Amino acid sequence: MSKKIETLCVQAGWSPKKGEPRSLPIIQSTTFKYDTSEQMAKLFDLEEEGYFYTRLQNPTNDCVAAKITAMEGGFTGMLTSSGQAASFFAIFNLCGCGDHFVSASSIYGGTYNLFAVTLKKMGIEVSFVDQDADREEIQMAFRPNTKALFAETIANPVLSVLDIAKFADIAHSNGVPLIVDNTFTTPVNCRPIEFGADIVMHSTTKYMDGHGSAVGGCIVDSGNFDWETHKEKYPGLTEPDPSYHGLAYFKAFGKGAFITKATAQLMRDLGSIQSPQNAFLLNLGLESLHVRVQRHCENAQQVAEYLDGNSKIAWVNYSGLKSNRYHELARKQFTEGRSCGVVTFGLKGGRDEAIRFIDSLELASIVTHVADSRTCILHPASHTHRQLSDEQLLSAGVQPDLIRFSVGLENVEDIIADIDQALKKTRL
Repeated sequence: MSKKIETLCVQAGWSPKKGEPRSLPIIQSTTFKYDTSEQMAKLFDLEEEGYFYTRLQNPTNDCVAAKITAMEGGFTGMLTSSGQAASFFAIFNLCGCGDHFVSASSIYGGTYNLFAVTLKKMGIEVSFVDQDADREEIQMAFRPNTKALFAETIANPVLSVLDIAKFADIAHSNGVPLIVDNTFTTPVNCRPIEFGADIVMHSTTKYMDGHGSAVGGCIVDSGNFDWETHKEKYPGLTEPDPSYHGLAYFKAFGKGAFITKATAQLMRDLGSIQSPQNAFLLNLGLESLHVRVQRHCENAQQVAEYLDGNSKIAWVNYSGLKSNRYHELARKQFTEGRSCGVVTFGLKGGRDEAIRFIDSLELASIVTHVADSRTCILHPASHTHRQLSDEQLLSAGVQPDLIRFSVGLENVEDIIADIDQALKKTRL
């Protein structure tokens, strides 16, 4: 029997048997004992399932990964140490030196740098495209050695909304998978696989954890992309792996090939594992995700409407507003048209007044974090993107006066009152 997202948030992943703990246990152990050498050998040859070293797999982590996979409607998944590690693994599991992939340009700044700078050092090239461009323009970025298309459901911090079905169609017409970062939306508001995405990843540090307690990431594979049909592009998944005695992942694991390879190769060699303690904290966050996300969005909607009607505000970007360019797309893709709890806006006084406003807030915290139970605020031009000129900011899709306001779970009247008193302290 298929279950609703609310039930999956609470129940999926861990199903205790008679006498086992009702709460997910923390298996805080690096190693796992076996009775014979042959038993251990079969694990190392991937001939049997089991646990032998937490750098590769851990029971606590696997239960949480299974929960997120169920929430996303995927086939299998894995946890990573951070969202950045998830982004890296998702691409590096498909691309090697001499390969190429395409990405939307409106993505998180850390991911942009990972793709444009760090992966370039490894011989992997990326072409950035405007996700709102027509299909023909995006198609021009593809090459014979292109291995993937990447985008964010809701881009951080510019809040552009991805037309997932359009991107999926473009990816599949070029014989590559669509990888979607679903961090801001969460599967409570959107399940990209239902719109054609093949691989979904998250920074679980954000809404999934929800309390600023544990850094983490997750990758979910839909199991829908046929690697064998495009085997000339993906020899790492379809041809024998010499580091596992010639095992071919797709032949051996079918729909589980992508995650098995990411675990057996990348996690083995790079070790970006999430700690069992962090996975336990993440699971606590997931159990209330469906309740928290709805409240975040309700509060954000009221904040966006207040800002939209304030004479000191130059512009507001939130897809819940009927005037927003992404409003109809959000209604089509997102549960009840909800998007996320993050609102961006600018003051009429520009960058200087943005700083004055931020420094005058009392309830909202100035932090680099976002999607927290507590209201958070950031001015990218002064903080995360401060090395960039105004021209460079605009080319990255970040306006110099952009304020990222992550609306928390406090009483919305208190949040708005804090904004109001801070606006009164500006020179506008």
